[in-house]
Amino acid sequence: MGNPTINHSGPASSTAADGRRASAIVARALLVSERVDTRALERNEAVGLAPLTLQIREGGVAVIFRYGAVVLFDVARPAEERFLRSLAPVLVDPLPTPETDEARVSVVADADDQIDLQGTILVKDLSIERLQTIADVLAKSLVLASYESRFAGIFDQTEPLAASLRERGRTGARARDLMRRIGAVLLVQHNVVGRVEAGEKPELLWEHPELERLYSRLAEEYELRDRSRALDRKLDVISRTVETLLGLVQTRASQRVELYIAALIVAELILSLYPLLGR
Repeated sequence: MGNPTINHSGPASSTAADGRRASAIVARALLVSERVDTRALERNEAVGLAPLTLQIREGGVAVIFRYGAVVLFDVARPAEERFLRSLAPVLVDPLPTPETDEARVSVVADADDQIDLQGTILVKDLSIERLQTIADVLAKSLVLASYESRFAGIFDQTEPLAASLRERGRTGARARDLMRRIGAVLLVQHNVVGRVEAGEKPELLWEHPELERLYSRLAEEYELRDRSRALDRKLDVISRTVETLLGLVQTRASQRVELYIAALIVAELILSLYPLLGR
């Protein structure tokens, strides 16, 4: 595929690590929803597939992922707002406020694909495949950050339950609340493993192995694999904790039911013996 139309709406140039001048653009990642129906967008004039890549009419490029992330390259803010509004019909469970992250991408024609000390991504050109590779890492990093933030709160909520169990011998939580937390954990595990595949390389690299070095450097810079493993461990701890607490709550409920049954049996015996005692 050819190069996309980039208008350099941001700063026109920057200085590379070795002193060479380099044209620079801004890559802006947004997490806009839980899922995007990309099939409905494939009818548009796509400049790339897997992931879906569209040319913005006013200039710039958008890379769209099914798990709700959009990465925009060199798109002016008014054009970004119009494009996001146009996506509204295909967003599933849109977020009230999109989560965002940014990175700078500089073109240095005779340089190796890498990241400089300032965190700027240096590439040989702005081919569709390079933009898709960069977008894949930025999108995964943003989704991981979102889940890390969400489950920091759930982790904080779970800790007092365990402390209450240690100190008072009971959790004080209801089975329905615990079931909801288990459901939330399972949903995130499904999204991270099934949709985002944060620890896996994109299919794009099978067709373009020359981009594997760029992806590996970006994935290492954004610590995708380590963050994905850390999130898995945190999810596992939360899941096992909540399942244990749920088992204790259900056991206590079963014991209460058994006591009620025993009380009913005793009451029935007393009622049946009462006439005999009266005689």
